[in-house]
Parts: sequence; structure tokens; C-alpha cells
Amino acid sequence: MVISTIINNNIKTQIPMKQTIILISTLIALTFAVSSCSNSNAQEQSKVSEEKAAVVEEAPVQQAKEVKAEKEQLVKISTDYGDMVIKLYNETPLHRDNFIKLAKEGFYNGTIFHRVIKDFMIQGGDPESKNAVPGAMYGNGGPGYTIPAEFNKAFIHKKGALSAARLGDGQNPTKASSGSQFYIVQGKTYTNLELNTLGQRMGRIFTEEQKEAYETLGGTPFLDMNYTVFGEVIQGLDVIDKIAAVKTLQADRPEKDIKMTVSIIEE
Repeated sequence: MVISTIINNNIKTQIPMKQTIILISTLIALTFAVSSCSNSNAQEQSKVSEEKAAVVEEAPVQQAKEVKAEKEQLVKISTDYGDMVIKLYNETPLHRDNFIKLAKEGFYNGTIFHRVIKDFMIQGGDPESKNAVPGAMYGNGGPGYTIPAEFNKAFIHKKGALSAARLGDGQNPTKASSGSQFYIVQGKTYTNLELNTLGQRMGRIFTEEQKEAYETLGGTPFLDMNYTVFGEVIQGLDVIDKIAAVKTLQADRPEKDIKMTVSIIEE
């Protein structure tokens, strides 16, 4: 009795029932074997893909941890009024590296804080002030180059902020920083209402943490995102107050020169 007819190379071959049953059983077994193998391979491929995806997802996290774990360089500014220890932000590498370079070269040693304004800031870093002449105005000197702005919304002008001085927008539309001149913020405290009003005028929103800093510690929030903040005083905030309180003459220059020495703190 004929159950099926298989066509192969245009030749018809009749197969008895017993052989056909064996053939069908064999084909079914092979089908299950192939299906099982395919499923196994798919599972393996899926597992490998998941592992690769996990590696890809973990990579940025690991990189972020490495950046965060990178130590922040500490520097010390010494004056007759005391020392200020400052940490330089890794997120502003151009300014950080330049400041470290100049400090190691002794560039700042012997320069003065040539501009001091109470409740605002103390400014220095002009190399021409090393041999300051009484009554002369300083603030135009530098190393002969500027540094591209490195604005970061996370870094604000709270009291103790180390920021780069620069020429005004008219002469400097890109807001590039002076190659050496800097200022350290004293500022004043602000109310929540004042910060909200200022934020609306500036087109920005202060975080709760930033508001707390300006409300308790004080600062100059109107300078945020206009001048590069690249560090902050972590010891010696009282020194800022002492320097800011000195008597000043023309162009906000202190009556008595306040010289500085800047050194790298090795750890």
C-alpha cells in the first residue's frame, strides 16, 4: 500500500508503509533536534547580547566614577593676613592646569591683590604688580594669552569661589579668561525672593543647594555663567573678609600692598 510519494531528481519512488513510518519518525526527531539547537543558540546569543549590553551600560557609569574619584589639586595662597587653601575643579581642566603651571613657575609670587572691593571680591594675578609703584593702577598685565571660557552651571559665585578675571564683553564677546588674573568672591547674602527675581532676569533657575549657599554663605550670583569659576576656598574664608576690609585708594587698590605667594600642596 502506498502512503506517500517523494519526488527526487524527477524520479518517483514508492515507499512501503513500514519504511514510511520510520522515515517520518526520523524526520520528526531531526526537526526537534534542530529546533532545540536553534533555541539553545538563540538563548546563548541572547545571553551574550545581554552581557554585552550590560558592559556598555556600565562603561559610562564606571567612567563617571573614575572622573569623580580623581583627586582635586589643592593650592595655597599665603598673605600677611593668613593662608587660603583652594581646591581646583577637575571639570575646568584648562583653567586648572594653567593655574597649576603658573604656580609651579612662581609666576604669582610677589604679586599683589591690586583690586579689593568690600562685599564683592578681591582680585590679583597681574605680573606687572610684582614691583608695584605707589599710586599706580594695575590690572592689564598677564602672560600673553587667554583661556577659553569653561562655564559650568554647577559652579557658582558663592563666597570663596575662585574665578578668572577677563575683559568686558565689548572687547571679548567669547568671554575668554585672562591668562593669569583671578578673583576670589566675598559677596553678600541674598534672600530667596531676590534670587528668584535675579534668576528670572538672568534666565536661569538656581537649585535649592545653590540658593542655600547664597542665602547663608553669600556670594555674587549675578556673575554666574559670565565668568569661569574654577575652584573654591576650603580653608581660610576669614582671610577674604580681612583683605576685603582694608582701606583702599584710587581704582580700589589697597592703601598698603597685600602680596601673595601661591604654592602647590603635594599629597
